[in-house]
Amino acid sequence: MESGGNLYRLDPPSEGAGPDAALGAYYDHIRKINDVFADQIKTSDQKAAYIFTFMFAFLVTSQEGRSVFAWQRYAEGSTVTMVFSAMLALASIFSIVSAILVVLPRKSATSTTLFWGAWSRHREGFMRAAGAGDQDFLFRQYAENADALAAIACGKYRCVSFAFHGLLVTVLSYICLLAVK
Repeated sequence: MESGGNLYRLDPPSEGAGPDAALGAYYDHIRKINDVFADQIKTSDQKAAYIFTFMFAFLVTSQEGRSVFAWQRYAEGSTVTMVFSAMLALASIFSIVSAILVVLPRKSATSTTLFWGAWSRHREGFMRAAGAGDQDFLFRQYAENADALAAIACGKYRCVSFAFHGLLVTVLSYICLLAVK
């Protein structure tokens, strides 16, 4: 085992490794956290895009799906047909709106040097920290960025969950509607 330990086997650093080896492990870990959170944000956007595409294709290609938005269906249909039609219409709208909310730009209450939109605000502090060799500044920036990414990912995944549940209700309503026709 090398003096810095092995992170992949979860070996701790050797006694003589010193604080620099441990600090390096924390830097590696916080960078990995940032990468994982950024990937999760991308994944939520992709999931929302799939749900939106499915819902849009369903409403465009399905006569039954389009007809739930026609007034005469409710004026002339049976009570059961009206209930399933209304469920299908509302679930479809809910799912599409939720999917759109996922991909809307998100802002966090805080920003760091790692966000391009806030670079001009943080450039001066970064240059001072770089000139002073302040390594704590870098760790704080990664930690604050992880906080911001986590908040964004939580909001996006909440909307993805809503969109997915709306999709499930849409499919179930559609199946029930076909069954009663």
